[in-house]
Amino acid sequence: MKSRHAALLSAALLVVAGTASAQKLTPGLWENAVTMKSGDAKRNEQMAKAQAMMASLPADQRKMMEDMMAKNGVALGAKPNSVRVCITPEMASRHEVPQKEGSKCTHKTLQQSGNKVKYSFSCEGNPPTTGEGEYTLAADSKSYTGVNIVSTTVQGKPERMEMTVTGTFVAADC
Repeated sequence: MKSRHAALLSAALLVVAGTASAQKLTPGLWENAVTMKSGDAKRNEQMAKAQAMMASLPADQRKMMEDMMAKNGVALGAKPNSVRVCITPEMASRHEVPQKEGSKCTHKTLQQSGNKVKYSFSCEGNPPTTGEGEYTLAADSKSYTGVNIVSTTVQGKPERMEMTVTGTFVAADC
């Protein structure tokens, strides 16, 4: 369950990549929070338990999880269900966020209008994940909100999840 949660969170972070044409994310440290909701009540309960478990990890296990995520350019955030990521000036100019080295995710912008972007994405893997969503970047380029609809397979059954994502600029220095 932990790896599925991490994979969906990574997919959510990937889709921030095309947030706006005229605006771009401010380079620096960002905290991104994700709330997931499944159409399956049992799955929602499992996700809530996994989130509670992550929050109550002993310090050594949390450190191990943080080290593993750091290798992929991601850090656990201060808020529940959040991660911290570093956006370099180059990434910001390309409307890009860090991805796991060798990630097999693609992002396609479907429509841009000012600070709003509609997009689709797909990630190869086991199982493959696809989705679409929309983000709105704030006028100051230091926060955004969005919603993703994610389609994947869980225990051999198709599953659709709604992910609400918010991003907040934390500091210029990563």
